[in-house]
Amino acid sequence: MSEIIQIKNLTKSYGTNRVLNNVSFGLEEGNIIGLLGPNGSGKTSLIKILTGLINDYKGEVLVDGNRPGAKSKSIVAYLPEKTYLANWMTADDAIKYIADFYDDFDLDKAMKMLDTFQLPHKQKAKTMSKGQQEKLQLILVMCRNAKIYILDEPMGGVDPAARDFILSSIIKNRPEGSTLMMSTHLIHDIEGVLDSIIMIGRGKLLMQDSVANIKASGRTVNELFKEVFAGDWQI
Repeated sequence: MSEIIQIKNLTKSYGTNRVLNNVSFGLEEGNIIGLLGPNGSGKTSLIKILTGLINDYKGEVLVDGNRPGAKSKSIVAYLPEKTYLANWMTADDAIKYIADFYDDFDLDKAMKMLDTFQLPHKQKAKTMSKGQQEKLQLILVMCRNAKIYILDEPMGGVDPAARDFILSSIIKNRPEGSTLMMSTHLIHDIEGVLDSIIMIGRGKLLMQDSVANIKASGRTVNELFKEVFAGDWQI
């Protein structure tokens, strides 16, 4: 399999605070990857670099052979951690807006998913719960026929009972052969669908491995995460 994302010697700082320090790795096309690390580890900065939202960094970043920009954005569907919906937008408004913006958006599929997710078509975003807003944003992402999906905490605002439904919706609506990266703290909930993991801590790449190799060692991804980051929580 070829590497659809290639990162070499990536360094990013905010003033004197270096959040990514000489990070290098590649991601194979078609895989489901877990991007794991504690708060402040540099995950969101990495995601924003991959999606072209941050461009003042050092090192080389290639997304399907191109530097993050207009061309890469056309093949990358991005779900941010924070809600970005305008207060005045209804679910129908948001869907039609994205459909006009992206040629690869499936409008009919999105409308059907609204009903599957039991979201009201005409309710304004400002009156939706955090969970409703996150479900709507997930629809806006997963109804694109993208080559790469990058999701930042896709289940962070939903209750435990809804997590399995959300995860199965992500997997079901991911086009065959596409690459999916998920950043999450809910490792136990997603490790069953992962092909590989990346662990970032203190701005550095601490581990990259396949889930098959981790399981062969007799550990779960969640157990390995606790081992790798044990020192981060010691007082």
